[in-house]
Amino acid sequence: MSRNKLSTFSKLINTDAVQHTSYVAVAKTRAKFLKAFSYVVPIRRPMLFIGADACTEICDMLINQGNTHVFIVTDAVLNKLGIPNKVTEYLSQRDIRYTLYDGITPDPTFSVIEKGLKQSTDANCDAILAIGGGSVIDAAKMIAMSQGNRCRPQKLMGLLKARKPSAPLYCIPTTAGTGSEATLGAVVSDDDTHQKSLSIDPKMVPLAAAIDPTIMQGMPAAITADTGIDVLTHALEAWMSVNASVETDYYAASAVKAVMQYLPIAYKDGTNLKAREEMGIAAHYGGIAFNKAGLGYVHAIAHQLGAYYHIPHGRANAIVLPYVLEVNQKASQKRLAQLTKRIGILSANQATTSDKELTELLITQVKALINDLNINIAVEGMDPKDFDAMAKAAAKEVSNTYSVPTYIALAGIKDILRKIKMASDQSSATSLSEHKAA
Repeated sequence: MSRNKLSTFSKLINTDAVQHTSYVAVAKTRAKFLKAFSYVVPIRRPMLFIGADACTEICDMLINQGNTHVFIVTDAVLNKLGIPNKVTEYLSQRDIRYTLYDGITPDPTFSVIEKGLKQSTDANCDAILAIGGGSVIDAAKMIAMSQGNRCRPQKLMGLLKARKPSAPLYCIPTTAGTGSEATLGAVVSDDDTHQKSLSIDPKMVPLAAAIDPTIMQGMPAAITADTGIDVLTHALEAWMSVNASVETDYYAASAVKAVMQYLPIAYKDGTNLKAREEMGIAAHYGGIAFNKAGLGYVHAIAHQLGAYYHIPHGRANAIVLPYVLEVNQKASQKRLAQLTKRIGILSANQATTSDKELTELLITQVKALINDLNINIAVEGMDPKDFDAMAKAAAKEVSNTYSVPTYIALAGIKDILRKIKMASDQSSATSLSEHKAA
């Protein structure tokens, strides 16, 4: 390499290094603010109903609180399957009016939420009841917040934008995934760009949630797998967060242990109500954990896979998780080793003692679980031309929102994206070869 080229190359390295150092400094400052925020601002917990009667019990609660016209938020698939029927029939028996809106789409946009908001306000509904997965619950949160504050949902994006409480909000999750029924945030997608915006406010936390395993037992195996890894990702990122605490550690570790034990069972036998209930509780615990501790690069990069290539969120997390665990392995080695001991995945005859070995064991177990769930890791249409913008968006999300154990430079994020593409291409080629052979 010539002296001039070497000089230019050195300047580029130095510029990138300076930019990354500045980025890390800003991100760490924001992380300290988020930690202070989580301790100073009280975050309520929803009243929790668990079991086969949970749906009727939550309905009794909203009736006893004086609500007379319920706005039910769900999606078209769940409505077609008759999932809300258990609730609507009970409300009818109790002479409670309801209006049902099944227009929620995956990664709901502002227009989807505004349509629901108009229907709720036009019908003079006095309570919101979400029946669905994370997208439905997030949309219901935004409808309730917008209705309570008499404003468009766009006005509520960001941190603590609401001046008034939300309309009374109740949630019945149909998937064991996001834990959104326990969190103080909601994600909304832009109608045109599909970029996601986040609204964060303790006023958004629902009054109550019902974990009903009978509602969840019809969930297809593939969705059970995707949403289950979403639970695992929430718990692992909360555990690795520098803002983790004794409280968040309890919920995160409990969630990881439950997922490792019960997700394979729920995946293989969707009618196993014990496994469904335990996964529902694990999802709720994961939500409580990341409410205060936050998330990290898995979610930041997964959000980009969703925005650019329309990959379902849980599956996107499953695709990204192993790579971020590898990156965090050194910085989080002691913490991950502690988690390995705490969740009891060591067999009696394993003499694994070092933090390095324990961390490697946990990562191996996570990879094995994802593989056993037959999660599709192919991302169709993945284009390297997108990687620069995706990396910048992921880095910005982390800097603005999360408290991570190590900050990854843009080059590192793009390297993860390249590895995902390589694995995706290999997976697609293997599938094509197997199809031709058959």
